Amino acid sequence: MKKMIGICALLVSAAAGAQESRQDVSISALGNIPPQVNGQGSQVNADIGVGALASYRFMLTPRSALEANYTFSQYQTYLINTSAKHYQVHTRQQEFSVGYVYSRNYRRYNPFAEVGVGAMQFGVIRDFDTQQLDAKSQIMLGGFFGAGVAYEISPSFDIRAGYRGFLAKSPSFKLDNDNFKTGRYEVISMPHVGIAYHF
Repeated sequence: MKKMIGICALLVSAAAGAQESRQDVSISALGNIPPQVNGQGSQVNADIGVGALASYRFMLTPRSALEANYTFSQYQTYLINTSAKHYQVHTRQQEFSVGYVYSRNYRRYNPFAEVGVGAMQFGVIRDFDTQQLDAKSQIMLGGFFGAGVAYEISPSFDIRAGYRGFLAKSPSFKLDNDNFKTGRYEVISMPHVGIAYHF
């Protein structure tokens, strides 16, 4: 009898330990939707881009986690117009960020909300779509917020969908002419859907 009680206690303890040390990695398809930004006589527009989001989460508690993110999107063209001039810059964007995630559990559904800080790199692609050769890559510090839901398809995998917004200053690509600077912040919208693996 004592042996049986000991075995049961060991199994319960092992299960609790497994739940406490949850980690996951995920990969998602990502949309990159910049807004139109107006300021200081300039207007900035950009194409909608597509890319990928890679994330790692470490569960602190069953509801709280720390998260690290990397996003990549390419082939977005920024158009900056003033009353006198305009220029076009072909870009690729990369984001590096860390944040906090709060989640709940409703059977197979796990809604979550997240917030954090990071950096967005606006890289210049030098091709025929870049009309301003003086344009340079630029890194903007900012923050992100988001929410979504994960649907458990097995103990190890779930499908994850959500929305992220990244807040950063609108890029000027380090051009000397102040006419090209809006001086405004923008929220880049990033809807995403993908798959996560838990271990």
